[in-house]
Amino acid sequence: MGYVILGWDGEDAEAPARRAAVRERHLKVITAWAAAGRLNLAVPLFRADGSAAGSIMILNDEDEVGAREYLLEEPFAREGVWLSYQMRPYRIAPMNYQPLPSGPAPSAMTHCVVIAEDAENSLERRMAVREPHMRRVQGFAEDGTMACGGALLGPKGGMIGSIAITRHPTEAAARAWWADDPYVQHGVWHNLRFFPTRFAPLPYVPLPRPA
Repeated sequence: MGYVILGWDGEDAEAPARRAAVRERHLKVITAWAAAGRLNLAVPLFRADGSAAGSIMILNDEDEVGAREYLLEEPFAREGVWLSYQMRPYRIAPMNYQPLPSGPAPSAMTHCVVIAEDAENSLERRMAVREPHMRRVQGFAEDGTMACGGALLGPKGGMIGSIAITRHPTEAAARAWWADDPYVQHGVWHNLRFFPTRFAPLPYVPLPRPA
């Protein structure tokens, strides 16, 4: 079991300057963690107006100690760029993913992050439609539409939600695509938050694949 860190920027007038002031040091830290295979994915989260809402950092093979070690090194956490953050148990679903985007960082949004919480008492529904859900997303992982996806986990390791990144430049496009998913159609997810994003080139190791 790994962890995902969701860091949330402020909405005050000084928030962009705080992020810009430490961005180069932030990039240095995440580059080192990615090269070491400890950081599987890191992208910013944007609001509809284009301002930075925060960041998502996936550490799929780290335990709680490793995730806290990362936070101690992360300038966004130490120097007030993130006014709050969550460290949640998470597991990337092994699929035949395409390599994560590389090359110069694009100026426009290219992908969208969805953070989906399961509805109360939805475990039975989740398990009933998990097979068609996985069949659908596996195909889209293979063609690059699904850049990464996995499950948020509860204290006992059970699935309580999902976080995924898809190749959709807008929230509207991502919402329309997810509307066809069994987890949406059968009420497994009840609260979906979308954040457009783009990838910075980092020396990632390949994402987990089926055994």
